[in-house]
Amino acid sequence: MSVLDNVDAATNLAKNNEVQLLVFRVSDKLDSAYYAINVFKTREVVESKNHYITQLPSSHWLLEGTIVLRGLQIPILNLPLWLGVTLSKEDIKKSNILVCDFNGVVIGLRIMSAFRVVKKNWNEMHAPDSYRIGSDNVVINDTRLEDGSLCLVLDYEKLLADVIPQAMVDVTESPVNLLSLTIPNKLKNGTVLIAEDSKTAQKHLRQIFENANLSMKLFDNGKLLVEYVNSLGEEIANIPAIITDIEMPEMSGFTVVKLLKSNPLTKNIPIIVNSSMTGQNNKREAEVLGANGFVDKTKSQNIIPLIVEIMAQEQI
Repeated sequence: MSVLDNVDAATNLAKNNEVQLLVFRVSDKLDSAYYAINVFKTREVVESKNHYITQLPSSHWLLEGTIVLRGLQIPILNLPLWLGVTLSKEDIKKSNILVCDFNGVVIGLRIMSAFRVVKKNWNEMHAPDSYRIGSDNVVINDTRLEDGSLCLVLDYEKLLADVIPQAMVDVTESPVNLLSLTIPNKLKNGTVLIAEDSKTAQKHLRQIFENANLSMKLFDNGKLLVEYVNSLGEEIANIPAIITDIEMPEMSGFTVVKLLKSNPLTKNIPIIVNSSMTGQNNKREAEVLGANGFVDKTKSQNIIPLIVEIMAQEQI
């Protein structure tokens, strides 16, 4: 049986502030760390030895080449090398390829072995301040396995941005797409609040708002954003909009939406979910919980036009 079999529905987990992680290793060495990725960003694990890699000239040093899997050409990224681990030829023969889907961009990550799937509450996921230092840190948060082992969740968006930048958001598209828009005074004079744990996604959002000459305030997870909102008192009325990712340590974006939309003081603030978890179930769940819009992370340049549209509809 595949390690990815019997995975629970993504939206049921997310709305309960839970996540399922595929735990894997990139080396067979005894001191090799455990890493994890949300199972709903994964498709399957295949044995490397069964797939021929076609090398690409003048490609990024982490891009090994491509394989063809069920008629689809898939770029293979050397995840161990990104983490400072060099595999021997023997290791490469024994290794596996983790096929993933990020916003419809299908890639293969070289790993040594898939360990198992674990279910965690987001409040069991932590992002120590040390992961926030500098722009080169590849770890986004961590959790503990049953035996006490530390399991690290990586900033896969950073890996994609480094190796396949064309798969990420085009920040130069904003403010070009704002030229025909009338920016409401509340948005022009207020500060949009954003919950986002990926430094790469934070950088993209910061650039988009700077290009538009609009103010925003970033929080590293949903819990910090909700605590800030609850501390504002009457100033809550000045918040033009809130943007939240779904996957975050401490508190998921769905929980952020649920809490703020059930609070009479915040229920009328437009909330936009900005996520790489772009399945229809997630979009439907965001809408059911009261979110006013959903933007794929690769289309983040559309966030400000969407906020303007929502504010116009609701005459905010």
